[in-house]
Amino acid sequence: MEAYIKGISYYLPEKMVTNEDLISQFPEWSVEKITKKLGINERHVASDDETASDMAVNAAEKLIEEYKIDKSSIDYIIFVTQSPDYILPTTACLIQDRLGLPTSIGAIDVNLGCSGFIYGLSLAKGLVLGGMSNNVLLLTSETYSKHIHPKDKGNRTIFGDAAAATLISTDGFAEIKNFSFSTDGKGADNLIVKTGGFRMPKPLDDLTFDEYGNPKSSDYLFMDGSAILTYTLDYLPPIISDNLLKNNLEKEDIDLFVFHQANKYLLELLRKKMRIQKDKYYLYCEKVGNTVSSTIPIALKEAILDETLANKSNVLLAAPGLGYSTGAAVLDFGKHSN
Repeated sequence: MEAYIKGISYYLPEKMVTNEDLISQFPEWSVEKITKKLGINERHVASDDETASDMAVNAAEKLIEEYKIDKSSIDYIIFVTQSPDYILPTTACLIQDRLGLPTSIGAIDVNLGCSGFIYGLSLAKGLVLGGMSNNVLLLTSETYSKHIHPKDKGNRTIFGDAAAATLISTDGFAEIKNFSFSTDGKGADNLIVKTGGFRMPKPLDDLTFDEYGNPKSSDYLFMDGSAILTYTLDYLPPIISDNLLKNNLEKEDIDLFVFHQANKYLLELLRKKMRIQKDKYYLYCEKVGNTVSSTIPIALKEAILDETLANKSNVLLAAPGLGYSTGAAVLDFGKHSN
C-alpha cells in the first residue's frame, strides 16, 4: 500500500491588504521597496470575528465540492494551526462537527508553523500505511495577523492569512515518498509569541519601540529576521541533501522544488546557495504573502492550475519552521492530471 495526495484546495479571507494600504500607514516605505525585496504585492487578512477554524472549514468545503468527495469516506482530521479557537477543546473536533463528518473518525490538532504541512503530511501517510485510515483530511490554517502588532510594518508586509485542505488517501495524483526532519529548539526565541500559554499566561504589557520605530512585545509576534534567515540557509540545504538520499535521487532528478514561500528575498538566496535552476524553482507568494503552514499546499495547487506540474514527476518539498522545526519530502506526480 502507498499513500497519495488526492486533492488540494485553499481559502483566502475576503479582506485584502495591498502594499498601497501599508505605505499609507508607513510612508517611510514604498510599494517598489516592498515588491522588489519581498515579492509580495498583497496579502489576505482574517476579519476580527474570523478564526483559523472558520477558514479551515471553508477550505475543506471547497475541497469536498471540487473533488466530489463523499464526506462519509473521511476518517481522520489533522488540523495544523498555531491560532486555535480555544486552548481546549481540540479545534479539529469542532471542525468535524461543523463539516458534518462521521463521529467514527479521529481528529487532532498539530501546533506547528511553516513546516506544519510537511509534518502533517507525514502523519497522514503513517495513518494510511498503518491501515488506520483510508482518507485523511489535512487542514492547515493560520491567522498570524491576529498575533502581529498593528505598527509592526516588517511582519505585516510578510504574513497573510489563509487555509488549505489536502486529502491523503490510498490513491490519488501524487505519491508521498520519504521524509526528512530536524528539530533544534534552542532557536525558539527567534520567532515567538511569549504570552498566552501557561509559561506566561497573562499579558506582560512590555511594549517598546526601537530606534526605527519597530515594536517589540512579549504579547505579540516577535521575529528576529536575520536569525531566521541564517537558520534557513544553514539548516535547509543539509536536510534537502538527506531527503534526496532517502529517496534514492540526485538533485538533477528533481523536476520542481517547492519550498515554504516565506518571501522572494529569502527564497532567492536559498536557490542561489543550492544552485537550483530558475525553471525548476516555484514561487507563489505575490498575491498571498507568507501564509505559514499553507504556503506549500497553495503553491502546489497553483502549480497544478498553471500547468507548471504538467509532465513533471519528482517534486521536492522543504520548509523551515519556528522552534527550528524543519522538514522535507518528495512527491511523485508521475503522469499528473488535475
